Amino acid sequence: MIGAIVRLSRPFTLLAPALGMIAAALAALGWSGSELTGWSVRKIAIGALGALLLNVASNAVNQIYDIEVDRINKPARPLPAGDLSIRAAWVVCIATYAGAAFAAWCVNDLLLVIVLFTVLLTYAYSGPPFRTKRHWALSNLTIAIPRGFLLPLAGWAVIAGSPEAGLTGDALPTDVWAFAAASGLFVLGAASTKDFADLEGDEAGGCITLPLRFGIKRSVQVIAPSLVLPWVLLIGASLAGWMSGGNGSVVICGGALLVALGARAGYLLIRDPDALTDQSTHPAWVLMYLMMLVSQAVFALAYLFGPGGAPA
Repeated sequence: MIGAIVRLSRPFTLLAPALGMIAAALAALGWSGSELTGWSVRKIAIGALGALLLNVASNAVNQIYDIEVDRINKPARPLPAGDLSIRAAWVVCIATYAGAAFAAWCVNDLLLVIVLFTVLLTYAYSGPPFRTKRHWALSNLTIAIPRGFLLPLAGWAVIAGSPEAGLTGDALPTDVWAFAAASGLFVLGAASTKDFADLEGDEAGGCITLPLRFGIKRSVQVIAPSLVLPWVLLIGASLAGWMSGGNGSVVICGGALLVALGARAGYLLIRDPDALTDQSTHPAWVLMYLMMLVSQAVFALAYLFGPGGAPA
């Protein structure tokens, strides 16, 4: 059963949210000019654990409600393969949702509010009565908000959230909003690439994804700009002074690297869009995952080495 639970959690999807929490928390630490204390390390570790648990819960609830779709698209997953019962999957789901909320409660109220909203969105994507994954636009939106937009805010809140700052106030400056907007816009487009290999099962399950709605080639043309535009806007936000607490050179150089990676990923998608329908890993997917990790590193480094402070 342990092996089936591990497969249910999809371990390869857990790295980005955990690192995203850590990166944004380190950025907030640099922005505030605070030293890296034992308590801040513990808060960051708890926040990263919460992000990991939340992602496990999201994966579990998705597979519970997608079991019939997965019988067609991914029959080797533990639920359609019969290696794990629905009841056991619900136990994992509820336990990890609760664990994520408890971890946030241990840190501060602002993080708890963000996590609870994320719980709602991740359930709404898969579960009734919402099941937003049935509609191509709502599907991408309910992926992009928690995984792209809210993740940097949550990581920042680990350090900046406090009773004195309240639930908003000075806890979330324009710096983190600018990065969160870029990250969210990137995920809004990139999220659709996972749907191309699942056309048969999604159609049978009534999930009208972007490629089912617009076709493969047109969908790729819609996705490609979102791999580049967010990082152009991030550079613009830095030049406009909206990220004045960070190191502008790091943001601009890092943004330029992300633009180059995004352009390359977009080219690979447009060059061979039909390859996305294969179950094997498309080269552009590797680049997009790398882009997420690079963007998180850029965010952390820009503020650790920015005007707000220096590495402790």
